[in-house]
Amino acid sequence: MKAIDRDILRLAVPALGALVAEPLFLLTDTALIGHLGDAPLAGLGIASALLQTVIGLLIFLAYATTPTVARMLGSGNAPGAIRAGIDGLWLALLLGITIALVGLVAAEPLVALFGGTADVAANASLYLLVSLAGLPAMLIVIAATGLFRGLQDTRTPLVVAACGFGANIVLNITFIYGFGWGIAGSAAGTVVAQWGMAAVLVGIAIRSARLHGVTLRPGLSGVRGVAASGGWLLVRTASLRAAFLASVAVATSFGVIELAAFQVATTLFFTLAFILDALAIAGQALTGHSLGASDVPRVRGIMRRLIQWGIGSGVVLGVLLAASSFVLGPVFSSTPEVQDALASVALLMAVGVPLAGYVFVLDGVLIGAGDAKYLAITGLVNLGVYLPLLAAVYFFASGDSAILWLWAALGFGYIGARAVTLGLRSRSTAWMVTGAR
Repeated sequence: MKAIDRDILRLAVPALGALVAEPLFLLTDTALIGHLGDAPLAGLGIASALLQTVIGLLIFLAYATTPTVARMLGSGNAPGAIRAGIDGLWLALLLGITIALVGLVAAEPLVALFGGTADVAANASLYLLVSLAGLPAMLIVIAATGLFRGLQDTRTPLVVAACGFGANIVLNITFIYGFGWGIAGSAAGTVVAQWGMAAVLVGIAIRSARLHGVTLRPGLSGVRGVAASGGWLLVRTASLRAAFLASVAVATSFGVIELAAFQVATTLFFTLAFILDALAIAGQALTGHSLGASDVPRVRGIMRRLIQWGIGSGVVLGVLLAASSFVLGPVFSSTPEVQDALASVALLMAVGVPLAGYVFVLDGVLIGAGDAKYLAITGLVNLGVYLPLLAAVYFFASGDSAILWLWAALGFGYIGARAVTLGLRSRSTAWMVTGAR
């Protein structure tokens, strides 16, 4: 048990720093833009929802790569592991360029779907259009991170993410306030930081490939393999993003104050989620490596300990969130109504964090096992449970309590459905497939 704990911490602690850096990019943007006014903050809420949807849908670039690389490494095939990671980088670049070009045409129509005011829509479109320049870099960073995680190395992504976050703060302050670019300056600063991170990670991956004699040319079969293995994960992630996008749409219908508060609340939730997801990342890497080595008892031990770590960490984070709930408002907004709404939502969110911890670690274990088909199918089932709850909030909730009902549906209804489907699967052995593939 102590050996498993050491392995979990060895991977989870550095992964925590790297994962937290990603939402900290958005938290920095939120804090800086929040003091520009309510319309820019609400606009950021719509733009970030769209960007996070694209990134979330393509997270399979990491989630499909990590278990594949880990299984090959566990079976003793280090060159094959690196080759799989290189193919993932090529796929990330291709997808990034393609989606950025499509986004130039689709950005404003997509923003209009949320039905915000003219000022909110203008701010959202501007932030989104500038951010598209960094989309290929975002995807390259995701794919490279998956490669290093599969190689049981979470330290390299941590160092790169920390440097990128520091650069992002300096660039955003300079562009927003120094150059007077407003919300566009925030997006531009993040774009520059992301391309710097991508360049560093690709350089390290190239050096590793040369050390193992692995070609850097894209292998069409390998690229197709990464894309195919990520297909079910794409469906799984699409169901997650659909749930959050639908939630943003309902928050938009309540008004600018509610949307602004919901934007900050979801940003905080994703920050906590990334903290808990560090354990899930350790679960992915360790599960894939152990199954590659055909060590089933170790897989069971890893899962048991991760569940304990996930729930325990959720309790600690929930207590910290509740304790800080009434001082969060002024950090993210100058509007008293937004501050009051955020304090109430944060208290409600704090109660559900342990449940989220349970969900995230089991999700990581099953991803590491390559059980993507089950995750995709049950993801659609969970969404089917959530949408009627969300519809009830839309039609019947009103006033100051509306945003609380919205978060209750999301934090307990949707996350609770995921807990049931993941818990049932974890009790079986169908997902424990051993071997290099």
